[in-house]
Amino acid sequence: MSKPHAHAELRPVPGRSGIAVNVAVQLLVSVVIFVAVNYFSYRYYARWDLSPNRDHTLSSSTLSFLKKLSKDVEVTVALPRQSEIYEDARALVEEYRRNGKKMVRIEFVDPVRDAARAEQLKLESGISLTEGGILLRAMKRSRFIPESEILIKIKTPSAEKPISFFRGEDALTSALIGLIEGKVRKFYLVSGKGGMSNTLFEEAFSGFREIGLQQNFEVNQMNLSEVEEVPSDVSGLLIVGAMYDFTEREMRKIQAYWGSKGAGILLMLDPQGETPRLNAFLGSYGVTPRDDRVLMAELTSAGAKKQFEVQGVFSKETVITKHLSDASIVFAGQTQSLNLRQDDQALKEQSVIVSPLIDAAPRFWGEKQYLEPLPIADETDTRPPVHVAAAVERGAAADQRVGVDSSRMVIVGNAMLLDRKSELAVNRDFIAASLNWMLNREKLIGVMPKQKGSYRIDISDEQHRNLFWIAALFMPATVMALGFLVWAGRRSS
Repeated sequence: MSKPHAHAELRPVPGRSGIAVNVAVQLLVSVVIFVAVNYFSYRYYARWDLSPNRDHTLSSSTLSFLKKLSKDVEVTVALPRQSEIYEDARALVEEYRRNGKKMVRIEFVDPVRDAARAEQLKLESGISLTEGGILLRAMKRSRFIPESEILIKIKTPSAEKPISFFRGEDALTSALIGLIEGKVRKFYLVSGKGGMSNTLFEEAFSGFREIGLQQNFEVNQMNLSEVEEVPSDVSGLLIVGAMYDFTEREMRKIQAYWGSKGAGILLMLDPQGETPRLNAFLGSYGVTPRDDRVLMAELTSAGAKKQFEVQGVFSKETVITKHLSDASIVFAGQTQSLNLRQDDQALKEQSVIVSPLIDAAPRFWGEKQYLEPLPIADETDTRPPVHVAAAVERGAAADQRVGVDSSRMVIVGNAMLLDRKSELAVNRDFIAASLNWMLNREKLIGVMPKQKGSYRIDISDEQHRNLFWIAALFMPATVMALGFLVWAGRRSS
């Protein structure tokens, strides 16, 4: 006799009202989730700049400046929409607004379509608007950057069209610094001491001026023998590649300036220079240039190899070089090492702090017998760490939170950091960081803005033919061959 089948448990079937409540609850939960996802995605999100050269990312110096911005800034883009820089300018000022939080407000005015607002801008700021540009206003001051200063066009003999460079970021950041500070700082490049050729000296002068355009300071030349004293409006002295020593009268002017409040000196030394008075001045503040050359030498299968081109490593301990600690710098030409008295008690009593900025890579040393075919490091030479750049600060407060206009000096054992043929972008970033540190502008220290440009590539007729055959024949044939192999494999299986 078979057992009766167990009946399945009977469950009540919900009525229409129950189904309606279920659907209403699901709809409500869906709406809440949808609103929550949109809210959090609006408030908390991440952005990635996937362009090859990070064209849409502000430099670290600009980001640092905007992060510490404490004054309201109004940015008005007065450009017609058909302008060739309109889209780039729009994207740029949006980045300033986003990173400047609530301190930066932006407005877009098309002088062609909104003539009334354009006339109002003319009356408010006194600009003529004969050409488009970007108007900045802060602290009851204004600065108008015309389109011709934002888009630089350079004509070259080999190109039919001029090469264009968009320098919007450095123009805007420099103008903002000027508006906030209210004045343009001035550096003087000391001339008349020989050493560097006219070309190298002019390249250094041009390099300083270009950095000044980005960081809002001026650079002029000055011969110390022709002035009674260092001008009172100077923010810093630049001494580059001096071959001949300063006279006692000139050294008194430098020492008097260094003794003033907030003085700044940048020295790029020529190892071949004969400057005992200048070296004695530096030695009295804990930095003594050595009579050697930093190099690397080894015996290879091809013979003796001697390398004067020095690879430098940035210090992670100073505000000048901390942002560059992951990068390396190359010193062209010849470099001399620096002896630093960091633990000198007499200097500490004078509130003088000496800090290394750049050391040579461990395989380099400071060689006194550098003219030998194969120098060998011995006890008379300078073993690692070999300091090639250092900073000196006099009158610094023990508490970093206390603002003091201390005197600051940067010494580099090489004079070719701004040589056009050998300089790298990191060279200028280091120089800019040093100058901003001398100006007590720590908030501007960082990687400088890079100009976004379009370049023309010259291709020979043979290269053009090769590219044509690769694109028109080789690549399609490769795809077809791969497809045939896949088809044959599937057919055989």
